[in-house]
Amino acid sequence: MRVLAVLYTLALILATPAQADPAAAEAAKAGDMRKLAIHGEPAEVPQIALTDLADADRTLAEWHGQWVVVNFWATWCAPCLGEMPTLSRLAEGGIPVITVATGRNPPAAIERFFAEAGIDNLPILRDPRSELARSLGILGLPVTLILDPEGREAARLIGDAAWDTPEALAVIAALRGN
Repeated sequence: MRVLAVLYTLALILATPAQADPAAAEAAKAGDMRKLAIHGEPAEVPQIALTDLADADRTLAEWHGQWVVVNFWATWCAPCLGEMPTLSRLAEGGIPVITVATGRNPPAAIERFFAEAGIDNLPILRDPRSELARSLGILGLPVTLILDPEGREAARLIGDAAWDTPEALAVIAALRGN
């Protein structure tokens, strides 16, 4: 019986996700990551319906349980085009990245944007009426959020950034508590 209790406790410890370490993340900020606002208390993110390119309903809740980077962008946004390849490389490194095309972005224009940027590994969601963006106070683009495993906003970067740099990886690792 005691062995079962030890195994159960060990399983709970291993299954518990690492706790965010805002102080360590703040200390790790350098380069473009100096623009990242790290929240001491994560902020709730509303579960407003988004759509994918096939017009299927989606929400950010699909990624609960893991740290995720969410990028709000638009096809007409030049800085977004420059930033997107760095987000793609971040995802290749194992960090989940979700892109949310905000506002009027026809699917054909989104596909051209991704083809021009050489991106084929990121999920594309659309917020055609900017409902989610407005509810989060996103007024300009690009804006990138880092969500904790509960789907809450742990950090926000306004403007473009290089997300595949050692500085970005260090901040994300510190936020994740590892």
